[in-house]
Amino acid sequence: MRNLLAAEARRFANTAIWSWAGWRAAWATEKSLRQWTVLNLLSATLAFTLNLSGAERGLILGLGLLVLAAELLNTGLEQAIDYISTQQDPRAKKAKDCGSAAVALTALAAGVAWAAILIG
Repeated sequence: MRNLLAAEARRFANTAIWSWAGWRAAWATEKSLRQWTVLNLLSATLAFTLNLSGAERGLILGLGLLVLAAELLNTGLEQAIDYISTQQDPRAKKAKDCGSAAVALTALAAGVAWAAILIG
């Protein structure tokens, strides 16, 4: 049991290290990740400034994190496609456009949540 716990702790530590490395790599090269992060921080600040319920605040914060996750996935997708080939291919364009659309939809979801909370 002790060996199992130690192995799981190492696995968790490695996962955290690799995740942080991925964040740093994307941060260094992706302006859109930095922009979404700034918007997310502003959104979070507003969520804590306004008199919102815990559920409303949680929704805003969670959707903000989801936008960042979508941006990271989009970055990974674009990097993988560019690694495979630099040639123009309609399938590569479609994959990249779909990744971008996923980011846009998560951002739209966050905007809809804000609108519903502020209007309602």
